[in-house]
Amino acid sequence: MKKEFMDKAKELVAQMTIEEAASQLRYDSPAIERLGIPEYNWWSEGLHGLARAGTATVFPQAIALAAAFDKDMLKSVAEVVATEARAIYNESRKQNDRDIYKGITIWSPNINIFRDPRWGRGQETYGEDPYLTATLGVEFIKGLQGDGKYLKTAACAKHAAGHSGPEATRHSFDAVISDKDLEETYLPAFEAAVKEADVAGVMGAYNRLNGEPCNGSQKLLVDIFRKKYGFEGYIVSDCWAIRDFHENHMVTSGPTESAAMAISATCDLNCGVVYLHMLKAYEEGKVSEQQIREAAERVFAIRMSLGMFADDCEYDSIDYDAVDTKESKNLAYTAAVKSAVLLKNDGILPLNKEEIKTIAVIGPTAASVNVLYGNYNGIASEYVTNIDGIRAAAGEDTRVLYAEGSHLFNDRVQNLARKSDRIAEAVFVSEHSDVVVLSLGLDSTIEGEEGDTGNAFAAGDKNSLYLPDCQQELLEAVAATGKPVIVVINTGSAMDVTFADENCNAIIQSWYSGEFGGKALADIIFGNVSPSGKLPVTFYKDGTVPDFNDYSMKGRTYRFMEGKPLYPFGFGLSYSKFSYGAPVYDSASEEIKVSVTNTGSIKADEVVEAYITSEEGAKLGDQPRYSLCGFERVSLDAGETKEVTLKLGRKAFTAVDKDGNRITPGGKYTVYVGGQQPDERSEELTGSKVQSVEIIIN
Repeated sequence: MKKEFMDKAKELVAQMTIEEAASQLRYDSPAIERLGIPEYNWWSEGLHGLARAGTATVFPQAIALAAAFDKDMLKSVAEVVATEARAIYNESRKQNDRDIYKGITIWSPNINIFRDPRWGRGQETYGEDPYLTATLGVEFIKGLQGDGKYLKTAACAKHAAGHSGPEATRHSFDAVISDKDLEETYLPAFEAAVKEADVAGVMGAYNRLNGEPCNGSQKLLVDIFRKKYGFEGYIVSDCWAIRDFHENHMVTSGPTESAAMAISATCDLNCGVVYLHMLKAYEEGKVSEQQIREAAERVFAIRMSLGMFADDCEYDSIDYDAVDTKESKNLAYTAAVKSAVLLKNDGILPLNKEEIKTIAVIGPTAASVNVLYGNYNGIASEYVTNIDGIRAAAGEDTRVLYAEGSHLFNDRVQNLARKSDRIAEAVFVSEHSDVVVLSLGLDSTIEGEEGDTGNAFAAGDKNSLYLPDCQQELLEAVAATGKPVIVVINTGSAMDVTFADENCNAIIQSWYSGEFGGKALADIIFGNVSPSGKLPVTFYKDGTVPDFNDYSMKGRTYRFMEGKPLYPFGFGLSYSKFSYGAPVYDSASEEIKVSVTNTGSIKADEVVEAYITSEEGAKLGDQPRYSLCGFERVSLDAGETKEVTLKLGRKAFTAVDKDGNRITPGGKYTVYVGGQQPDERSEELTGSKVQSVEIIIN
């Protein structure tokens, strides 16, 4: 926070009555006409494109963006979000439209850890790894906020902390998390957001954390964020979360006490209505005038930093011509290409159009627009579904047949004869084709946020990792035809697709792929581009994940799991092959340099991944097997070699003891560098091994 903006905020707040200052602590802040302060609605969304504000560029969902393992691309996506948000904000002000979702305080990114694949909102995150999440979150925040005199938009890191499901009980749930797991897994991305990206805002989570509601937690908000991290920005409650204090968590007697608890924990802004009771809390002596004014100063420092009260803001000239541009559309397509993960390929891909005369495109996600969008989305001016993309790429000489095959989800009142008709059609369409592209998965009406989905019995979460029964029956029926089958999975989370892995020829994880997801998919299928995405989450076999309510990291994610996953974190196939030279560590710069060669016959991208383990750290007990500590995407022509530099940094050499203390054990470390994890399953799937280098830290 720049001092000049806080000074201006203090000067303005000093002119307010206590009633006026308290009124500004609501997300729907009213005007104070006598001071020239217009009304402002703080609630705007920009998770993977400007959301809920009309036409905007729709990028692949956040989990898909993470699969690209591309820091520069994340920043570019966020820059588009910020530009379009500014354009809508500027145009809306001209129309005196100051409604919700028209602001420049963007409540993104979601940097929670996707610790359990059943969590419906996991699609909003950057996956299960704290380093990947922190790195991508920092770049997204930098892209949103810009590097000018004023903030382009104000980013908000959410949801602090320990918010990873289950959705059904989030308003009353107490996430019991050890200090070790907090420091090691749940909080690193938030610390990076504050210290490395200078994020403007932090949003508290719905749940309790070790007994304290997150939006009223002294330990979390005051001791950790304000004091330990030095956070000077604004803290906002999740929407209606402070009401949960007295209605669901039952830690206060009513809204007045809840308002006092939240503001005492420096929760400055209330998304909800509880802060309407702030003056009563003040009158009853539960809240001081200083607390109200300090909160108002922090929120107005953000508005000052956005140039809302200045006549020299460099972003005021951005107009509607900056929305939905050719360049932003191209970036949405590129993001969809980079995020798709090839999970299996027996050699069938890429398809040769000269040899394929008829393609069957089957499945409930084949013609779906919803699977392009994910949740917290905008509305695209144009889009390409999976079948649209395949039709266009196949060309006039290849016939494309279509069958829906099944509902997206089990319909309990569905006519069984009609169900049989769908599968029968899928079977005979398959039999009349040379190859089948079977498009399966979910969408945000099934997995997502509690209250937003039609999945009422699981509140947006998944009860299992399997495809819905109706889709599983379709998969088995199509596979039984004996035709070559390419399975496309559109989901925002990991699924157990063991049957497809064992019985089909290829599998592509396409996520919720954005407005040009179908074009990207088709270009991969026909070999116009090589797949290059890597999994930001582990794909488990169903029944192998610990209890959903258990927030211990034991047995979770690639760092702590036991047994063999279906597909490992960091895994993804290519149409090319890559070889690595011996990594070299430079202790002065804390960098690893490694040469990477494309040994294949086509141009392709590779994601270079580095994982670290410590001999001395392992002696602390309950340590990760190894942890991601660096990554870089590199593009290589056939036969080309490039040297890649990975900056490790001092934190890579730390470990967290059982009491939550981060220490540097020293001694011997091993860093593994390659296109995957250094585990047996990754080597089994790819047929290649990673290289390693030993480092001694005194």
